[in-house]
Amino acid sequence: MLILLPPSEGKASAGDGPKLDLSALSLAEVTEARETVLDALERVCSGPVETAREVLGLSARQTDAVERDLQVRIAPTLRAADLYTGVLFDHLRLPELLAGGAAARARESVLIFSGLWGAVGVADPLPPYRLSMGVKLPPLGALGAFWRSRLTDALAARAEGRLIVDCRSAAYAAAFVPTGAAAERAVAVRVLRETTSGGVTKRSVVSHMAKATRGAIAHTLLAEGVEAATPRELADALNDLGHTAELSAPARGKRPATLDVVVRE
Repeated sequence: MLILLPPSEGKASAGDGPKLDLSALSLAEVTEARETVLDALERVCSGPVETAREVLGLSARQTDAVERDLQVRIAPTLRAADLYTGVLFDHLRLPELLAGGAAARARESVLIFSGLWGAVGVADPLPPYRLSMGVKLPPLGALGAFWRSRLTDALAARAEGRLIVDCRSAAYAAAFVPTGAAAERAVAVRVLRETTSGGVTKRSVVSHMAKATRGAIAHTLLAEGVEAATPRELADALNDLGHTAELSAPARGKRPATLDVVVRE
């Protein structure tokens, strides 16, 4: 399997590893594109702070993120597994997986998408930074479109013959859209909250719960060594492991299947 994850806005503030080495990151095919985005980010952050905040979508309280982005090349790094600290990663518990018997699976099976790096592996050494995939970064434009043109071939090769388990949010999903045979082996994970009131059952999407549940599901797949080859096998495996997973066929055959994971209250 290949598990695709978004990053988190929450990140560790400092590392203790060597400074950034772009050649040490996964997907070496996009090293040049990473350099291009980093150059553009540095130009924006070297200008007026107010302009940089506007481009990056930062509030006045987040001005320190502009300075952090200017230090990306020289700041100490830490593993991607330790850098990302949001809700999804709290439930994914990557450091625990990398310290145990699932380490090889996590290294081989997980890619974390990033506005700055495109996509990285869990052990890649990264400095703290701030750049969302939803940013339109001068002069490159929308980063989702920029990365899609650079990542598609590399990720199609990485995903060949493997089930793609897509846990990304919409902004990061724009950076790689499985097509052809890859789309047939892909499944997008959606989380629904089910509530019952007055005998009426309703289902809804809740963002915070979705992040936590996607992280927990990814942890389960890696920790248990699940080797599903099709969306149906994935749904069956998750149900066997105590989750409620329902598979929906792709609309008109044009999109990956959707796997609804139901959380009942």
